[in-house]
Amino acid sequence: MNMSRQWLTGIALGSLLLTGCTSMVTEKSQYSGFLPNYDGLEEVTTPSGATAMRWVAEGFQPSAYNTVVFKGLQQYPAPKPNERVNTQTLQELQAYTDSNVKSTLAQKYKVVSSLQAAPAGSRTLVLNAAMTGVSASNEGMKWYNVIPVSAVISGVQVATGTRDQDTELYIEADIIDAASGKPVAKVVRKVFGKQLDNDSQEITADDFKEAIKGMTDDMAVMLK
Repeated sequence: MNMSRQWLTGIALGSLLLTGCTSMVTEKSQYSGFLPNYDGLEEVTTPSGATAMRWVAEGFQPSAYNTVVFKGLQQYPAPKPNERVNTQTLQELQAYTDSNVKSTLAQKYKVVSSLQAAPAGSRTLVLNAAMTGVSASNEGMKWYNVIPVSAVISGVQVATGTRDQDTELYIEADIIDAASGKPVAKVVRKVFGKQLDNDSQEITADDFKEAIKGMTDDMAVMLK
């Protein structure tokens, strides 16, 4: 094969592989149904530089509230452990994320577990949040992979499962004004953890701890 044909082949193969790149945000087909609706969500860049899908009601002022009802992070739908994500990992992820969310909220609000526990006369928000999925997918192709030799090698790696994989934690949440019962914010976010070496390596809670901290730091900024 001459050099020009090598380049054409590499570019064509690279283009095919690039169409399978990992999306930085949750796709509509990955929405879990946890939120009452997903209307109005728009892609935004978070303070940490990550991306998320978010909607905020016009005029919403987090500083106008002093209490948040948060019953804890749910797992939705019912978790399905497998050979890569076991029950213990799911429980550890749930507990770690739950703890970080509560600690972040407590920096600004009184956090209670029910509306009945909210102080009389308080201005209250209700946070409903769920962990809706944990997965790993092949790392997105980089621009420098799109040359004949590298593209062919990368294609073989994908087929054999030796390509690096991105770990992904899916979170959905909405915030409701307790007095009116109306939503004031919605967030759908794909949280990227550490990269795995291949498609047989188990996913652990430790893979996501740094990324979860980044997510709750973003939440703290949003609620200022």
